[in-house]
Amino acid sequence: MITERQEQLLKLIVENYIKTAKPVGSKALCDIMECSSATIRNEMAALESYDLLEKTHSSSGRVPSDKGYRYYVDNIMEAKELTGEDVLKLQTIFRNNSLVLTDAIEKSMEIVSELTNYTAVVLGSASENNRVVKIEAVPTSPHSMTAIVITDKGHVENKNIAIEETVSQAEIKQTVDVINRLIVGTPLSEVSKALEFEVKPVISKYVKQHEALYNAFYNAFSEMVPHSAIKVSGKAKLLDSPEFDDTAKMRSILNKFEDNNLIKNIQTTEEGINVYIGSENKIDDDISIIKTYYTKDGVEGTIALIGPKRMEYGRAEALLNYIKENINRI
Repeated sequence: MITERQEQLLKLIVENYIKTAKPVGSKALCDIMECSSATIRNEMAALESYDLLEKTHSSSGRVPSDKGYRYYVDNIMEAKELTGEDVLKLQTIFRNNSLVLTDAIEKSMEIVSELTNYTAVVLGSASENNRVVKIEAVPTSPHSMTAIVITDKGHVENKNIAIEETVSQAEIKQTVDVINRLIVGTPLSEVSKALEFEVKPVISKYVKQHEALYNAFYNAFSEMVPHSAIKVSGKAKLLDSPEFDDTAKMRSILNKFEDNNLIKNIQTTEEGINVYIGSENKIDDDISIIKTYYTKDGVEGTIALIGPKRMEYGRAEALLNYIKENINRI
């Protein structure tokens, strides 16, 4: 058990290092702690013996260890309030009634990435869990259109479709009406099968140019393979941190952000705001991940922030908590 003075010292070192990314020496802390440099050094040595601090090769100062960050997060860190600017930027998303829930979550996390300079991750429900509630088609030229698929989870998917021959808007509308009548309620992953066995046998009764239109829709839906909705914003932002100025480390981090199977490890079903520091996460020992689970009207998933181990944990937690609270209010 560390003393009150050691806890105060650890707090100062962690928060100073978070701001500066530079090892903290005893001289910088004497005035704040109102004690001698020798006393500070002794207390730092004690914290180091508890594995809460560690030395760097390039400096006589100390930096927090993973265990030191964990102690800070669990026992010292104070809740942070969002700034007026933070709240204003996020409110523009959650007050936009034209956005479906999934889009609001993704856009709000993009803003959080910009505000913090951390990488933001949204892991949504897998598409096989989404059922079609409506299909729309917007002609874009005599030989193309955009198909819009809306699911019961609030997922919206757009697909540009090429049509083999010129068709009228009336024919497109009639085709969409037939498809909607027969496949609403079908899981997204089974739409191609429904088109083949439900729509294909009857579409010729309603649509003159049925072959060209059926082929166009079938090809488009065949490409909508089931996937777990993964959105990563600000992939390169982490590289602005001095910890990642090594070229090999930069390449390693970026490669990991491109590996969807690895990113899926961030998925959680734990309700609280949870912090994983260094080796506690399954992505990389040099980063920290703050994440939480959300659920609303059948839409569920994980939102997370990835930053250096010296990330501003209090602010990151406050931002995720704000988004989670607003998801529940939508």
